[in-house]
Amino acid sequence: MEYRQLGASGLRVPVLSFGAGTFGGSGPLFGNWGTSDAAEARRLVDICIEAGVNLFDTADVYSAGASETVLGEAIKGRRSDVLISTKLGLPMGDGPADYGTSASRIATGVDAALKRMGTDHIDLLQLHAFDASVPVEEVLAALDRLVAAGKVRYVGASNFAGWQIMKSLAAADRHGWPRYVAHQVYYSLVGRDYEWDLMPLGQDQGVGAIVWSPLGWGRLTGKIRRGAPLPEKSRLHETAAFGPPVDDERLYRIVDVLDEIADEVGKLVPQVALNWLLQRPTVSSVIIGARNEEQLRQNLGAVGWSLTAEQIARLDAASVTDAAYPHFPYHRQEGFARLNPPAV
Repeated sequence: MEYRQLGASGLRVPVLSFGAGTFGGSGPLFGNWGTSDAAEARRLVDICIEAGVNLFDTADVYSAGASETVLGEAIKGRRSDVLISTKLGLPMGDGPADYGTSASRIATGVDAALKRMGTDHIDLLQLHAFDASVPVEEVLAALDRLVAAGKVRYVGASNFAGWQIMKSLAAADRHGWPRYVAHQVYYSLVGRDYEWDLMPLGQDQGVGAIVWSPLGWGRLTGKIRRGAPLPEKSRLHETAAFGPPVDDERLYRIVDVLDEIADEVGKLVPQVALNWLLQRPTVSSVIIGARNEEQLRQNLGAVGWSLTAEQIARLDAASVTDAAYPHFPYHRQEGFARLNPPAV
């Protein structure tokens, strides 16, 4: 397993990390991701650790805390062998203190997460969404207190816009508070919006990407192809509405190239899609999920080899889309491109 620095921090993380959203799954979204109990979760954690995957990502909102609870049970007795990443900020209830990132919500949310996971610290705490109702100074001061208390080691964000990340980094620099070293983002061959704004920001500011849904919300598993109906057991029947839309023709074009390259390298379609992500700038770790041992071992096969430059170029060409304003002039016109070269 390859390990990379997480952004500009000293924390080394594996290029593949495990998403525990499948642990204790319930409800229309998480129940379709997976329903691993503690025994099943422990077996999956065993396989990850054997393969060198020691970073496990979860969130308080995943199945109303059940994911954190099951993860804590699965790593019991080997906390020093693993890194825990969790997130908070999304609604955990209907009360006024059950959502957001106020100082009070952050403090109580971290204490609750620590209790659920049976640990005294979180290696990486990420804010699950930007809370525009709270001053960034209040948020960052609260995170600073948690780091000083030893409850949190590193801090990051998830699903922030570029200006929200930059405003937070500027405030952190101004006051000497911990900077966000990670940004957990949606990024895949069918979802490349991350490249236009957030990737250049990450390069400039030392913010590493931790990629969620690297298989495009289940569209790049190799089971969806041109001219064929959506498989009967596909989770997309229940979960597609939760994720970003994807143009069908573009998806089929990408899958066609993935099929060709998978045959060339003797790998599976999802392994090729994951390996493409591992070659992208700013990517520190790609989160893989698995409902069972077979899926996990397949996803682990995405490392230990690399696509060629020519194969990467074919996937780039098949998946490319126009950038939104104000980025598109820089990529369409030579003069602009010299001033603002693309990150990839």
